[in-house]
Amino acid sequence: MPGDSVLATVRDGMEKALSHLQKELRLTRTGRPNPILLDGIRVNAYGSQVPVKQCASISVPEARQLLLKPFDLGLLKEIEKALLSSDLGVTPQNDGKLIRLIFPPLTEDRRKKLAQEVKSKGEDAKVAVRGARRDGIKLLEDAQKRKALSEDELKRQKDKVQDLLKDYEKKIDREADQKAKEIMEI
Repeated sequence: MPGDSVLATVRDGMEKALSHLQKELRLTRTGRPNPILLDGIRVNAYGSQVPVKQCASISVPEARQLLLKPFDLGLLKEIEKALLSSDLGVTPQNDGKLIRLIFPPLTEDRRKKLAQEVKSKGEDAKVAVRGARRDGIKLLEDAQKRKALSEDELKRQKDKVQDLLKDYEKKIDREADQKAKEIMEI
């Protein structure tokens, strides 16, 4: 049935938008540093670009600190260089064996700004799921024009797509609100 395949396509598009938002939110800094913050950083190791977590063990020894211990001490300078060129906004402290990243506490203004960015990312995700709904409805209308769907079936399928949109908008709001709350905690 064309309606069911369209619904699956719409759900897939909405799921991709939600997954993208979740990834973006994981990379957003809160008051406590998380090793996930280093996921996008790549180190020039052995002639290729390698994720930093493949070059060093990453731990959180204190509430505002990340500790990187290279598997190969020869990569210490390369890891430090990669951290310096990243957009973390933290200067790595190299003691010859380890690299410490000490994150300053977030100011109230910075927390508010980050919370606004999270809300903005949530709105972007909502725009993406609405685009998936629009595309799905267009596919349904095209199927109805080709006589593959009856008028009643078109209405039922449009209602299902709309219900799906509402579900995903709630999920997006929940994710964004949770992250904003986490950012505002001291």
